[in-house]
Amino acid sequence: MGSPLLHGESDTILGAIWVADSSQRKHTPSQMTSRLYYTDAYRTAFDARITELSGDGQRVYLDQSAFYPTSGGQPFDVGSLGGTAVSDVIDEDDRVAHVLAAPLQNAVGDTIHGEIDWRRRFDHMQQHTGQHLLSAIFADLFGYETASVHFGADRSSLDLDVGAIDAARLGEAERRANEIVWENRPVSVGFEDSATATGLRKPPPREGTLRIVTIDGLDRSACGGTHVRRTGEIGAITLRGTERVRKQMRIEFLCGMRVVRQARSDFETLSAIALSMKASIAEAPALVVSQGEQLRDAATVRKRIEGELAVFQARELYDATAPAPGGTRLAIVRRDSGSLEDLRPLAQAFAALPAAAFVAVISSPATVLVAASDDARVDAGSVLKPALAAAGGKGGGSPRQAQGSVPNADALDAVVAAVRAAVA
Repeated sequence: MGSPLLHGESDTILGAIWVADSSQRKHTPSQMTSRLYYTDAYRTAFDARITELSGDGQRVYLDQSAFYPTSGGQPFDVGSLGGTAVSDVIDEDDRVAHVLAAPLQNAVGDTIHGEIDWRRRFDHMQQHTGQHLLSAIFADLFGYETASVHFGADRSSLDLDVGAIDAARLGEAERRANEIVWENRPVSVGFEDSATATGLRKPPPREGTLRIVTIDGLDRSACGGTHVRRTGEIGAITLRGTERVRKQMRIEFLCGMRVVRQARSDFETLSAIALSMKASIAEAPALVVSQGEQLRDAATVRKRIEGELAVFQARELYDATAPAPGGTRLAIVRRDSGSLEDLRPLAQAFAALPAAAFVAVISSPATVLVAASDDARVDAGSVLKPALAAAGGKGGGSPRQAQGSVPNADALDAVVAAVRAAVA
């Protein structure tokens, strides 16, 4: 949506128009920045006089500028001033600060030449005008008002004041947006007093002169951003996804060349998937779904088989383990690497047997798991937690199962010894 003219109560377009509340101006007219993009977003080069320069020569203020500063959700322009790269552009109420990548070899009062990176500027114009169009369509078709917007380097989004939106309405909004693009409606910029401006999509949050962006027959919004001249220049519009954010719905969208880049990326991804399956792109989706179902079925079968195997291995290990003096059979299984999850089925199966305790030890990462049967007369959590703490580790658990980690493999021996002592 952007912000109303002129990003601050006292901003001004020198020699053309001003906000009524001039008492809040922080600088004299000669220090303020005339914003050339307000009247000509297509201007890519300009000459200006330096009005102020920081001590390090990397923060420059001009009497006029075509560089758009970060404002209203729209990112700043980049380009060059006097041949030096502009790395940031900052809105400071009634003037614009240009932050350079290197010191400028000029002085206050000098005239300097500026050039805008047109590819980046036009991309921002496409996204911003596309957002105006989408916001108006969601409001007109469904009564969904736009609460906020964000323009990113690769994709943009708008937050609608609605809790949910279905796929059918998203498709209808996208279709209507592209119809208006194809109609190539005029997009104009004008200046009106807030007291007499009518038909605005949102009431202006301030008084005085407003900069109004109009999409013919669709939308009128107070906005300080850069826009295309006709909807056809927005290019294709696509809605890429939704996300619920608090009580609002965030809609991700792309316009113009971003749609082309994303389509190319999607095509290459689908082509790679299809090639790996030795199928066409049209056949790939059904094959992916089918193979996904097969993998889930196979995982279920594998888990069942692993459980059955663990029961068999646990019984074999239990029979081979002599009872401790207290009657509990303690099994200790060590592995150099891996995960406790690999040994958990065996631990649980062993602990399901009478008077049984099981210790799983992984050297890297240095972790340990203790499982105990109900009648083992050992509380796994109560034994393991202090043993881990004494070894500089952390962890814990329930009486029947506990686990944790220690700083290194050497510390595992002390933990195992503590468990062994509790069982004995």
